[in-house]
Amino acid sequence: MTTNGEVRPGDLFVFYGLLKQGAAGGPQHIPLSEAGEWVAPCKFRGRMYDIGGFPGVVAGDSVCHGVLYRIHDVSIVPAMDEYEDVTDDAETALYLRQKIALLDETGSPTGAQGWIYMYNQPTDGCPVIEDGNWSLDAGKTRK
Repeated sequence: MTTNGEVRPGDLFVFYGLLKQGAAGGPQHIPLSEAGEWVAPCKFRGRMYDIGGFPGVVAGDSVCHGVLYRIHDVSIVPAMDEYEDVTDDAETALYLRQKIALLDETGSPTGAQGWIYMYNQPTDGCPVIEDGNWSLDAGKTRK
């Protein structure tokens, strides 16, 4: 599994929370619309939690929902990583940027992969988002 690796123009990202287009609480200082394009809704496997105004996905077998984003200008990746508190210290990082398999409508792998910000802290006491779909209006500004 690739963690916090090199992002190249044309790579896909899976956004499932505050980075989704139109999400309340999302980062206004990151020019996502100018640096890439919103592709389509997508599905992936994991387990989604409400961390308290923002979601976190950890490894799991549930089908989760997100939005695919294709990046063109990779110069925004450091700002995205900083927003998600990605660091090289796997013990303290809030999120890790990893590649994940994308699923089709039936939940089967498509063969494609995308970068995703996986939550990297304990989820004890955090409610599971059973349908795996973070509402666009559920977010609170983190920074």
